[in-house]
Amino acid sequence: MSEESQGGLGRRRFLRVAGATAVGSLSACAGPQPPAPAPATLPASPPRPPQAPAAVPERLLPGDPGWRLTSYGLAGAVDGYCDRASVLPGEPVGLHASTTTDGFRVTAYRMGWYGGALARRVWRSGWIRGRSQAPAAFDYATRTISAGWPRTLTIPTDGWPEGAYLLRLDASGGAQRYVPLIVRSATTAGKTVLVHATPTWQAYNAWGGYSLYHGPGQRYATRSLAVSFDRPYDPTGMAKFLVHERAVVALAERLGIELAYLTGTELDADGQALDGAAAVFFLGHDEYWTPGARRTVTRARDTGTNLAFLGANTCYRRIRLEDGGRTVICYKTDAGRDPVYATRPDLVTADYRANPLPDPESSLVGVYYDGYPADAPYVVTRPGHWVFAGTGVKEGDAFPHLVGVEYDRVDPSVPTPRPLEIIAHSPLICGRRATNADTAYYTAPSGAGVFASGTMRWAEALMAGTADSPRTHGIDQRARRFVTTATTNLLRSFARGPAGEHEPAPRDNVSALYG
Repeated sequence: MSEESQGGLGRRRFLRVAGATAVGSLSACAGPQPPAPAPATLPASPPRPPQAPAAVPERLLPGDPGWRLTSYGLAGAVDGYCDRASVLPGEPVGLHASTTTDGFRVTAYRMGWYGGALARRVWRSGWIRGRSQAPAAFDYATRTISAGWPRTLTIPTDGWPEGAYLLRLDASGGAQRYVPLIVRSATTAGKTVLVHATPTWQAYNAWGGYSLYHGPGQRYATRSLAVSFDRPYDPTGMAKFLVHERAVVALAERLGIELAYLTGTELDADGQALDGAAAVFFLGHDEYWTPGARRTVTRARDTGTNLAFLGANTCYRRIRLEDGGRTVICYKTDAGRDPVYATRPDLVTADYRANPLPDPESSLVGVYYDGYPADAPYVVTRPGHWVFAGTGVKEGDAFPHLVGVEYDRVDPSVPTPRPLEIIAHSPLICGRRATNADTAYYTAPSGAGVFASGTMRWAEALMAGTADSPRTHGIDQRARRFVTTATTNLLRSFARGPAGEHEPAPRDNVSALYG
C-alpha cells in the first residue's frame, strides 16, 4: 500500500539493491564414458558415433556478477522503457530511450541463480548515438505522465530463455539505468509459476513526478488516477522487482524446480493462463489486481493449483488495464469519479473491500490487510507445521523486524476460508492500535494448498545480511536462514501438485486465537 521507506531507496542503497540467498554447492556432471574394450575373441565393434554433450541447465551456467549498477548519475542522463512489459521467447521488443550523453549501449541480463552470480548476460547492443527526447506528455484529466518517445532500437530475444530480465543502459558518461522485461512462458502446465507484479511496479513508479500515490509536493490529492507503462522507472518503481521479487527468483532457480514466468497482465488477459499449473507464487508485493486476474487465480485454486502469497497487502486494489495493457487505472478513494461507476460497478477501481461491490481479498488469500507502518518480531505459533520443517523453531520463537512494513492478519468478521491454520501470530502496535500479523495456511476443496506469509518483508529477508543488502530493516541472518528454509519447503512441496494430497490438513485455530 505504501513504499517501504515512503521515499523509495536512497541512491547508495539503490545501487546496492541486489543480493541472494545462501550459496549452495554445485557439482560437475561427468560426461559419457568410453565403452569398455571388446573381448579379443569377438570381432571389433564399429566405432560409435560421437555423442552430443548433455545440455547444462540454465541455472548452472556461468553468471556475470557485473550486472549491478555502479553509477546512477544525474537525472535524465539516460532513461528508457520497453514498449511491452513481457514478450514470448523470440518476440522482438522495442526500446525507447533518451540520454543527454553522446551515446549508450544496452546489455540484457537474465536474473536467476547462476552459482550465486544471480544474473547471466545474454545479449549486448553496439553503441547507439545519444538523443535527448522531448518532454513527456501530461493528461490533465487523470494526471498521467507518458513519455511518448519514438523507438530507439528493436531488441531481438531469439534464444533468450524464459525468465526475468534487466536491460542495463550504460551511457558514455558512466550513468546507468535498468529497464525490466519479462520473457514469459507460453505454457504453465505442470510448472511452478512466478508472477511478476508489473501493475504494482507501475503504481509506485514516480518517474515524471507522478504515481498512484502522490504528485507534486508528495501530495495524495495531486496523485495520478491512471499511470502509463510508456515511461521509465524511477528507483522506487524498480525496487518492486529488485527488493520484493528477485531473491525469490534466485532461490526457485537454485532449487531446480520447473518454472514458468508470467505477469499480472497475462492473468488478466487469459483466464486459462494457469491451467494445469502445479503452483503459483506471488513474490513480495502484489497489491494491484484486475478482476480478471483474480478470477484466473481463483479458478486455478479451485482446480488444484497451489497458491503462495509471499508478501502482504496482496490483491488489495482493484484496477483496470487499458490501452492494450499499457495504462493502469485506479481511482481509489475517488472511485465515484471513475467513468464506469454507473455502468460497470464490477470494474470500478476502488479497493476490493470498498463499495460499490465489496469483495475482500481474504476469501482468496486467507488473510486480510490490516495496516501500515509496522515493525515487529515474527512469532511462531505452530512450529510443527510442515512449512517450518527443518527450521528448528519452537513455539514462541521470535525473529526481530521480520513483520513489516505492511502486514496482514486473519479477521473472522470477513470472508475467510475454513479450516484455516495460523502458524505464526505476531503481536504488534500499528499507530496506537494493538493488533497482530498472521501467517496462515488452508487447503481448498480441490486439494490446493494456500499459504500467506502476512508480512511484506518475507521476500526481503531472503537477502538480509548479504553484501548487497546488509541492513534490511535489522533482519538478521538467523531470520534469513529461517525464511529461506520455509520458502524452500513451500517451493518443493507445492511443485509436487495439490498439497492437500501429500501434506497434513490444516488444524483450524482461528477461534482459539481470536475468539
